Amino acid sequence: MNAVAQILRWPQADADRLRLALWSAQEIARATGGKASGDFQVSGVEMDSRDVRSGDLFVALKGEAMDGHKFIDKAFASGAAAALVERPIDQPHVLVKDTSSALELLAKAARKRASATILGVTGSVGKTGVKEAIFAALERSSKGAAHRSIRSYNNHVGVPLSLSRMPPRSRFGVFEMGMNHAGEISGLTAQVRPHVAVITTIAPAHIENLGSEEAIADAKAEIFEGLQKGGTAVIPADSAHFDRLRDAALAKGAKVISFGRAPHADMRLLDAIPMAHGGSLVTAAFGDHRLCFNVAEPGDHWISNALCVMAAVHAAGGDMGSAGLALAEMGGLKGRGARLRIPVPGGHALLIDESYNANPASMRATLAQLGQTPATRRVAVLGAMKELGDFSEGFHAQLAEPLLAADVDFVVLVGEEMTALARELGKGLANVLGKPLHFAHCENTGEAIAALEEFGMAGGDAVLVKGSNSVGLSRLVAHFGAREG
Repeated sequence: MNAVAQILRWPQADADRLRLALWSAQEIARATGGKASGDFQVSGVEMDSRDVRSGDLFVALKGEAMDGHKFIDKAFASGAAAALVERPIDQPHVLVKDTSSALELLAKAARKRASATILGVTGSVGKTGVKEAIFAALERSSKGAAHRSIRSYNNHVGVPLSLSRMPPRSRFGVFEMGMNHAGEISGLTAQVRPHVAVITTIAPAHIENLGSEEAIADAKAEIFEGLQKGGTAVIPADSAHFDRLRDAALAKGAKVISFGRAPHADMRLLDAIPMAHGGSLVTAAFGDHRLCFNVAEPGDHWISNALCVMAAVHAAGGDMGSAGLALAEMGGLKGRGARLRIPVPGGHALLIDESYNANPASMRATLAQLGQTPATRRVAVLGAMKELGDFSEGFHAQLAEPLLAADVDFVVLVGEEMTALARELGKGLANVLGKPLHFAHCENTGEAIAALEEFGMAGGDAVLVKGSNSVGLSRLVAHFGAREG
């Protein structure tokens, strides 16, 4: 038999019979209860006209301040194949009563047709990085048949959008879920319906709205409500709320896999050796097995994240060898650990971009990482931590201790909430060697840029930039990052 005949007789999997298009006009209409203007196919789904690519379905969402219908022409000019709309247009479209509801229905249809193993990820800290690492592991082992929510698409719009984009050929789907209030994850997990539910950690993020860490743990544990029968919960063994999370998972009939340093952890850290480039060589125990792998991302928090990733990949039936390779190759995400080499007098400075988010736990973790980073001088640009409510002053003031422990030379504080920390640093605090910590307190990012320019970065400096996204420190990163080379 010649090679062509052998190829023609190659056995087909069920997924091979699925067409490559993401959605047809009739499928969209059937899923949303809408009316299609004609026959068409789309290869993607997008809600922001600035991000539309050729072949996309543009969803014209209507919000309190913006109406997506105003951007329909721009979407088609960028290559949209069709639009999901609430009023007829001249271009290919599906007409529905409410585009937001229609997007949720399209997501429901995508989830219903999927034969993929679905993972949901939440947590106070690290969920985006963990989601990306899980995806990288499963993408590698499935040879491209994994899907995930991009960026931090983890809310009431981002989750259904991410689901609606999942190809029917996917073998794995990884979806991030975020929250500000109790009950929000409950609604998201009902859409995702994961086979594996992952909680990275519990920390006082959004404590202004929830009041206590116990309430935060309960809100995160809502992810177990959507678990499929026989599903698995992956939870942090080192958390003070471990029993609370475990009991919530067991109450939903879940199997539980824990990760961490604690003796009772299922995926348990045995050893972590720092590597020259800033990552770690990790050895972990899992049952009778020993795992040894590299973690490219620096910082103690990424050792915990890596254990979480390994546990989640195992629970999903993925390949743990591929997970180890993915962790060894992970690079920092924009706003979440990306490292930029900035040309400055005397060589290059290292700028660590953590500008997307901040809470007390992540601030301490990244400051500890800065303290372990080889540098001539260490600089921290810290933006205010939002949504801390009555706890805000105390949590900001407490950052003085990790700043001193990290041997920081100069710190730029940004935002009114940083007044409490400025007050602490103004007492003339010094590290164990008696070296004082100099600081500047700025109202906004523009002033912070000026303060850092006046300080003058030099070769060998390491500069950490971290704050809540609304502070706008990404503009500072962009300003200095434009010089990257």
